[in-house]
Amino acid sequence: MSLPDYVFDRVTADIRQQMAGIVALTDQLARQRLTPDGQACVSSVSEAADGVRRMLDAALDLKAMESDGLKLHPAPVRLHQLMDEVQDHWRAAAAMSGVTLLASYDGEQEATVMADRARLLQVFDGLIGEAVAGAHRGAVEASLKAFPDERGLRIEGRVRGPRDPAWDAQDLEARVRAIDIQLGLEVALGTALARRIVIEIGGRLLDEANPGAGQTVLFELTLAKADAPAPEVRGPARSAHVLVVDDNATNRMVAQALCEMFDCTCEAASDGVEAVEAARAGRFDLILMDIKMPRMDGVTAARAIRALSGDRGEVPIVALTANADPDDAAAYLAAGMDGVVEKPMKPEHLLAVLQQALDFRGEATAA
Repeated sequence: MSLPDYVFDRVTADIRQQMAGIVALTDQLARQRLTPDGQACVSSVSEAADGVRRMLDAALDLKAMESDGLKLHPAPVRLHQLMDEVQDHWRAAAAMSGVTLLASYDGEQEATVMADRARLLQVFDGLIGEAVAGAHRGAVEASLKAFPDERGLRIEGRVRGPRDPAWDAQDLEARVRAIDIQLGLEVALGTALARRIVIEIGGRLLDEANPGAGQTVLFELTLAKADAPAPEVRGPARSAHVLVVDDNATNRMVAQALCEMFDCTCEAASDGVEAVEAARAGRFDLILMDIKMPRMDGVTAARAIRALSGDRGEVPIVALTANADPDDAAAYLAAGMDGVVEKPMKPEHLLAVLQQALDFRGEATAA
């Protein structure tokens, strides 16, 4: 008997949420006064949970591409900033494997293309992960070059590492068996995803042998130039005080940890009744509201808050839910909520919500 897609989607969403919770909890523990051994244990747990989440995301992406093709969300991307992100992301992970990562960009400093930043990062992540896994020492080089093209900009990405050439001759199952099972599965899935993305975008991949046992993977893409420079990614103009409402303690911890990433302060409520009582104080810039809760659900609580007088009833309320299909979202908005964010919540989604909420409060104050 095959597992229905909706059950698979629900299970994987729950796993992702729990892994996000573990990462958030370990971040909180890392701020405590722990012994060196305790800190090492916390770091290991955090890295393991993050690895599981990355594997799951890669597997879900590959599954989605098989059924629906590649979905892209193009926006202006400044290429030199992209390589800075690659360097920052991989510096520590490569060092833990005894490898030095060298990332570079060659091209016009302000060159900006229309591309899906997350997908480009996935390409580099997959290829660098494979190179780092196959290199027990030495350096892995990741580079990006940009050339003018009649259709925009032609970019060439290269990842060079001291890998065993026999690695590329192995299929997915053989690669998983070749190295440690968890690292192997993550690397194999990441590499498969990276290569699939390049082909789906219309690019090409080449494997070039280097002198000795090294090898370079080259990918080429032609992308349209962006009409406007890529905006700098910034936090909200001012800090916000956020009420996090959720009956699950782990979910509350995750949401609060994400809010703290943007210098926001938080209070928590475990159900709709507590949320309405807290909202009466009128001291929040934003309420993040779970939907399914005991005593009073999120929709009922939102309606009760909207019935409060003055500013207390106008605070932005955003639904936090794993059920964000159009019909559900329409019902939440009809109840007086201002938006919907899917669980597990991502930092960039929270940032957008914070910016919108603070803009709303600023306009209301000015009026």
